Amino acid sequence: MKKIFYLLLLTLLPLCGNAQKKLTFEIKDGDFYVNGKATPILSGEMHYSRIPHQYWRHRLQMMKGMGLNTVATYVFWNWHETEPGVWDFEGDKNLAEYIRIAGEEGMMVILRPGPYVCAEWEFGGYPWWLQNIEGMEVRRDNEPFLKQTKLYIERLFQEVGHLQCTNGGPIIMVQCENEFGSYVSQRKDIPLEEHRTYNAKIKQQLADAGFNVPLFTSDGSWLFEGGSTPGALPTANGESNIAVLKDCVNKYHDGKGPYMVAEFYPGWLAHWAEPHPDVDDSQIARQTEEYLRNDVSFNFYMVHGGTNFAFTSGANYDRKRDIQPDLTSYDYDAPISEAGWVTPKYDSIRNVIKKYVSYNVPEAPAQIPLIEIPSIKLDKVADLLSYAERLDGVSNVSPLTFEQLQQGYGYVLYTRRFNQPISGTMSIPGLRDYAMVYIDGVKVGELNRNTQTYEIEIDIPFNATLQILVENMGRINYGDEIVNNTKGIISPVIIDEKEIMGNWEMYKLPMSEMPDLAKMGRAATKNTAAAAKRLEGCPVVYEGTFTLDETGDTFIDMGTWGKGIVFVNGHNLGRYWQVGPQQTLYLPGVWLNKGENKIVIFEQQNEKPQTEISTVKVPVLGSPAKVGGMI
Repeated sequence: MKKIFYLLLLTLLPLCGNAQKKLTFEIKDGDFYVNGKATPILSGEMHYSRIPHQYWRHRLQMMKGMGLNTVATYVFWNWHETEPGVWDFEGDKNLAEYIRIAGEEGMMVILRPGPYVCAEWEFGGYPWWLQNIEGMEVRRDNEPFLKQTKLYIERLFQEVGHLQCTNGGPIIMVQCENEFGSYVSQRKDIPLEEHRTYNAKIKQQLADAGFNVPLFTSDGSWLFEGGSTPGALPTANGESNIAVLKDCVNKYHDGKGPYMVAEFYPGWLAHWAEPHPDVDDSQIARQTEEYLRNDVSFNFYMVHGGTNFAFTSGANYDRKRDIQPDLTSYDYDAPISEAGWVTPKYDSIRNVIKKYVSYNVPEAPAQIPLIEIPSIKLDKVADLLSYAERLDGVSNVSPLTFEQLQQGYGYVLYTRRFNQPISGTMSIPGLRDYAMVYIDGVKVGELNRNTQTYEIEIDIPFNATLQILVENMGRINYGDEIVNNTKGIISPVIIDEKEIMGNWEMYKLPMSEMPDLAKMGRAATKNTAAAAKRLEGCPVVYEGTFTLDETGDTFIDMGTWGKGIVFVNGHNLGRYWQVGPQQTLYLPGVWLNKGENKIVIFEQQNEKPQTEISTVKVPVLGSPAKVGGMI
């Protein structure tokens, strides 16, 4: 049988070598051909943007140790074009370097540039500022949108076009759009022909830019009608039924394969205030073997998830539950844990793959060293409300959205002074997404889109100031609601059935850099018992320093904290929230210094003032972490 024969031919890939020699790749006769020989793709999805660049090679070696020959990655448009025409491909954003390292490690590369990617990533990879372009609608045959996608694809080609296998690099395939069939099924208000026209134009933009390796699409098998496009290989996400997979691909690809599951889920995504996933290891191993026995190529989504650092996590949308913000951790219950550790799932899959390949599967590389910091003193604290209201505000008769304020992420403080008392129910149905509410600095409650809590009873006395601190918890990354993604307060504020107009002041707090308490003036003070009592219930910024003799990976324990974000040495580690399931934040050792380090924590709730914080060696993601780390 050819299925066993061509699996043995995987020796043609220099998986144990250090550099990848000339590589040819084509799709013909129902197979993938590498250097002229039929070869299955054994791939894992791993995103450069979710891993510090210093760890890229380690994680790629972890994949090799599982027996994989290919790495797939999305490209995140908003990770690179931070504002119109401003591009960043340096450091952790150096996609070309990531691809080069993969080639050096003997791995082929599948590039998934979107321009829409989903990925539980903020706005599905779209830059937030697209929403400020007049006449724009994403994911359709829309001239303003397609003008921007063309610029993006052309700029991406400048970075990575030379790394296609047609030019001697490791990129063997490029995806056209992403899971478009599911969007077609949700947007029945748009004619099917327009959907197909849009999809074809994205495919043409890729070709016009210079991408000349084989293209593919990726959808659920039942969604090929809307998601496939002529000239691109259809692949089926999550399809475990081999017969169904082959029938669907044959129907849309000249009656023959090759057959590939471009997203084979060994784990699953996780939301705040919901259980963390736990997908059975043996089930995934059995499915892996089923694919290998039946000539089916696959891509584990995710083989290694990594972390949604800073404000990169997105949100799903449920019509009954509204927004479902994604965790900071993107562990995904994947074979390689968030911190890059071997798991039982990793071992199970590795053992299966070794049965079907003749090349030597190397051992996993050594784990990154771990450290534990028992106590970090937080000796400074700052009153955020007091600080924010000394910034230059923006005045308007009604609240403005983040986008109208030219701000993408973080927080905005909305304030209004009342020269007459008012009381009753305050309603903000257009809250996007979470708010702490104060009157003259005293907390009166919180609003939360995630729980559909849009109303609060309020009593504002004469000559008092209403303060509403609003957080963007991540733009929707999947489904038809992706077109409704503005943030902040996007509808009138109603109190006692009256729209509150006039004299709104808005203070921008993007938290794009680590707050500097030395620049916060009178708002900052020593973290004393008196300060703690005075600031209880108020949003505050804590600061502490600590000294290390040795560095290593660790996890900051946020189990007793409320809600906020953490910076260490200028790096935003992401959100924490007491609703769980995640209770720790991953701190990569490469972001720590031998000698002095600084930690800054923005705590929004501050119901329990803090004086210290510590780290642990094992993450807490809701249930005991399934890791095989050397602790």
